[in-house]
Amino acid sequence: MTDLPADPTLDEVRAHLAPELAANAAFDGWNAQALDATAGAKGVDPDIARLAFPGGAVDMIDAWFESVDRRMAEALPPERLAAMKIREKIAALVEARLAILAPEREALRRALAILAMPQNIVRAARLGWRAADLMWRMAGDTATDYNHYTKRTILGGVYGATVTVFLDDESEGWADTRAFLARRIEGIMRFEKTKAQLLARGQHRPSLSRFVGRLRYPAV
Repeated sequence: MTDLPADPTLDEVRAHLAPELAANAAFDGWNAQALDATAGAKGVDPDIARLAFPGGAVDMIDAWFESVDRRMAEALPPERLAAMKIREKIAALVEARLAILAPEREALRRALAILAMPQNIVRAARLGWRAADLMWRMAGDTATDYNHYTKRTILGGVYGATVTVFLDDESEGWADTRAFLARRIEGIMRFEKTKAQLLARGQHRPSLSRFVGRLRYPAV
């Protein structure tokens, strides 16, 4: 993140602080202490910093995840993704997120514990959807029908499960997490293939209403 302008907006302050919040949250938790420490290190008035995160911990986590989104997009520009197959794109995008999150696994663990609280379930679902939506859009998905929703719902579940494995993965290069992710992505691809086949069959299925109509009004 570049330096703040002389008279920044609260959105600019939020974006400026977000990438560094996790380092302090890993020790202090997602609280005012972590925010004050981050603001001090980044040269931001703590009172202004608090105004930028009126929702407290959940707003801080939201902003951090948004910074992860930006870094993932920077790590995998369109020209790099263009040369990959769809399953390779999804795997690369998820792995890019994990690489960004890796140095802050304790902060991530604390963040997920907060998001799992009953009062934060709706917000947590929105954040999961946002990540899945961005990954599918970066992978080139343009669906606007129900496929749009099923793809994001499934990927959101896969990503969430993968993060759970990742948090406790001590294997070299997160090999266990990568293997888990590969199996889940293979499941997504099989599902999409089966769904496409069923839809194709449905398009060629005889129409009962047309058949009855022809009985009443025979073609000549």
